[in-house]
Amino acid sequence: MSSYMELAEGWTVRAAGGPVPPELAAKLAAGVPARVPGVVHTDLLDAGLIPDPYDGDNEARLAWIGLTAWEYTTAFDWRPGGESRHDLVAEGLDTVAVVELNGREVGRTFNQHRGHRWDVSGLLREGRNELRVRFASAIEYAREQERVLGSRPHTNHHPYNAIRKMACNFGWDWGPDVVTAGIWRRIGIEGWSVARLASVRPLTSFSGEHGEHGEHGEHGEHGEHGTVTVAAGLEWEGEPVPVTLTARIAGHGVTAMVTATVAPGAEAAEAVLDAGEVERWWPRGHGAQPLYPLEVTLATAGGRELDAWSRRIGFRTVEIDVAPDEAGSPFTFVVNGEPVYVRGANWIPDDTFLPRITRASLERSIGEAVAAEMNLLRVWGGGIYESEDFYEICDELGIMVWQDFLLACAAYAEEPPLWEEFEAEAREAVTRLTAHPSLVLWNGGNENIWGYADWNWRSRLGGLTWGEGYYMELFPRIVAELAPGTPYSPGSPYSFSRYLHPNDPAHGTVHIWDVWNTRDYTAYRDYRPRFVSEFGFQGPPAWSTLASVVHDDPPSPFGPTMLVHQKAKDGNGKLERGLRGHLPEPRSIADWHWATQLNQARAVAYGIEHFRSLYPLNSGAIVWQLNDCWPVVSWAAVDAHGHRKPLWHALRRAYAGRLATIQPRDGAPALVVHNDVAEPLETTATVRRMTLGGVVPAQAAVELRAAARGAVTAALPAEVAEPSDPAAEFLVAELATGERALWFYAEDVDLALDPAPLTAVARAAAGGYEVTVTAASLAKDVTLLADRVAPDAAADRALVTLLPGESATFTVTTAAAVDPAAFTAPDVLRTANDLRP
Repeated sequence: MSSYMELAEGWTVRAAGGPVPPELAAKLAAGVPARVPGVVHTDLLDAGLIPDPYDGDNEARLAWIGLTAWEYTTAFDWRPGGESRHDLVAEGLDTVAVVELNGREVGRTFNQHRGHRWDVSGLLREGRNELRVRFASAIEYAREQERVLGSRPHTNHHPYNAIRKMACNFGWDWGPDVVTAGIWRRIGIEGWSVARLASVRPLTSFSGEHGEHGEHGEHGEHGEHGTVTVAAGLEWEGEPVPVTLTARIAGHGVTAMVTATVAPGAEAAEAVLDAGEVERWWPRGHGAQPLYPLEVTLATAGGRELDAWSRRIGFRTVEIDVAPDEAGSPFTFVVNGEPVYVRGANWIPDDTFLPRITRASLERSIGEAVAAEMNLLRVWGGGIYESEDFYEICDELGIMVWQDFLLACAAYAEEPPLWEEFEAEAREAVTRLTAHPSLVLWNGGNENIWGYADWNWRSRLGGLTWGEGYYMELFPRIVAELAPGTPYSPGSPYSFSRYLHPNDPAHGTVHIWDVWNTRDYTAYRDYRPRFVSEFGFQGPPAWSTLASVVHDDPPSPFGPTMLVHQKAKDGNGKLERGLRGHLPEPRSIADWHWATQLNQARAVAYGIEHFRSLYPLNSGAIVWQLNDCWPVVSWAAVDAHGHRKPLWHALRRAYAGRLATIQPRDGAPALVVHNDVAEPLETTATVRRMTLGGVVPAQAAVELRAAARGAVTAALPAEVAEPSDPAAEFLVAELATGERALWFYAEDVDLALDPAPLTAVARAAAGGYEVTVTAASLAKDVTLLADRVAPDAAADRALVTLLPGESATFTVTTAAAVDPAAFTAPDVLRTANDLRP
């Protein structure tokens, strides 16, 4: 059996050249303790040598770290065992590294996104050994490679497209420029003999009809016949001998095993396992997520185990329907033969310093997607191939994963050494992730094809390669070879024809960024998109998150450290312009914070409700973005400290399985219900035209019928739909099934809202506090900004619009002991009304 010794202890890191501040030179030349896995920024932070890179303007003060060379060293004791071969296995080095063992060079790396393995059998010695990893500055290397390969267009100021490193590490319009170095994933010594499993790819299939609907209208219960084809890559040591490959499932009600004989020296082997009756894996909302533990072992003909591999797998089919129709070209996920409407979010790395991300932190962040009624996360191309933990959690929770290859917003050279690095990393990533049923799409990259077509790249490139070979030849070939059960898209956005603009809303996937950059959010209704894979609107993080890193005195949206934490070009200017026509001009920093958070939530919900009202023309939306990697003003729904912004609460409503919304149809408001659940809808909606004070001039009952996974649009009687005073009236539609939709004839700046419509009572309760509010007149978007009282405080709901006479109770969880009345203070208990003078 193989052995593994992780090298995680006894590391030090020292500066090995570069612009080190004089006051730190002696200490950093001597070295400080280092964590492995880790990066140099967190090592220096742990040593007390630098301040928090996220705080204030420390990002710029610490830029020297990314321009400095670093050397990691450890010593370890080793004793030979029964294995004949020993490999040094580095799962992730960030990024340009020279590796030495006992003073001898082992290898060099130039790619953060892949692992490396070197035979060190002849270099290891019994007793004490020394391992050294020297990292060059990734910035300097990228600049050097740009000179060699030729300058190509890219966003931001560093040439991140000339190096295989996480693009957003060089700064983005929501992320800091803190260029890291370090041993960011495990490193260790693996011993083995005879042969080892170099790779394992389980490919699942099944026969039989789709499972019947279960008790709750979702698929499940009735099994089908499943097959697992285990494709293994083998590496040999010494004289090859006959070996066997065994695949075994034992769990989730299935017990099955198969053994195949492998010819000596064969580099590939296959074992086909008849799993018997299995159940399909479904996206959340469509069925259960059964996962089957698969164990693969390699053994000698005499039965001595040589190597083993294990994962939980699932059985499912995935296709993307892009067949042209009378309206253009759709982009519809079809899982197990059933179309799935996508309610998703884009995912960025959960922390700029990647080794700080843990399974627990991923469970919290992905759990936010589940709680917001999402069913897909898109792992964006400027980040990383995530850890096994990430995909395992998505497998368990039924969250589909759209995985970009790691290219974003840039032209990429197709010459050596980049082509070889891209091929190696793509093969490793596809092989590693094939086992996960949640991975439903491989995507060539982010906005690169769009950039070539629309951003004046062609004139700037002057005939240089730009990445087309990756998107159209290399990546699809690798996916077809290694993951034939997973679809591939050349890019996002993409129209699935070289004769169409890649960002044509009528075809394939579209990114909508004129809204936010140049147009008001009401422009979403100008689009009839088939699938929106990026769109969004900015807003600040929670008050306590912002205050933890922004220290301007007096506080201002345009203060110097505020702008350090606003990375978008003219971001705060766009935020303020985005309020115009919707909300009154803020009178204080507190009003600015609340108004821009509220406007973010309204803008995104406005877009989603419009897209869903187009169903089945529209088959999904992926908002930018779910999470943050540091405390920042951004498009995220959940900030870096885990606070749910008002946007998150808006998403939870807009992404509900059954959405009721009032939309303009033929010049009048109409009631639209997207019934994206497994049960048909047959109900009545009560529609009232109501004054802000609660008088009902008109009312009607509207019958609604929609198929399961269907939609219905109902015209409203004119006497209800047409207002007598647009500034003083609104529509409310309430379904007997519990959904509510609102329609306002005028924006808040023109509505005659009562600026103080609430009475509130707060009391202590188990685990925190309860705040009950009652509205004397219409109270729009009632929200408790609970973290202003205590940083750990969170309310269970937000953006609650109360009709005249209605009450709502907010539950606040916190460990803080405070006066309950603090939660009713004017800067904590907010409404849209109170923004009015």
